Amino acid sequence: MTIERLDTLIHPPARLQLMALLADVTEMEFGIARELLSVSDSVLSKHLAQLAEGGYIRLRKATVNTRQRTWIVATPEGRAAFKGHVAALQALAAGRSITAV
Repeated sequence: MTIERLDTLIHPPARLQLMALLADVTEMEFGIARELLSVSDSVLSKHLAQLAEGGYIRLRKATVNTRQRTWIVATPEGRAAFKGHVAALQALAAGRSITAV
């Protein structure tokens, strides 16, 4: 029997939403993520720092038209962690046993 595990790094709503946004794209520009999540720059930056520290995302910076831009990229580990977290949420909704990582 497999016990599904909630990922406490992904679980906060803004991080969960961000990982869901990144699941279907190669990368996402910081400003787009901020708008879609309806959070401030500082709130998004804080969540990105936590996810980056955990190895779930990496940030790519470049200058575009003389302005510094940041893109968010989910790592393979981050994608796998998100998939596992979603499976744990589905198990929870179905009434099966789960644990937190």
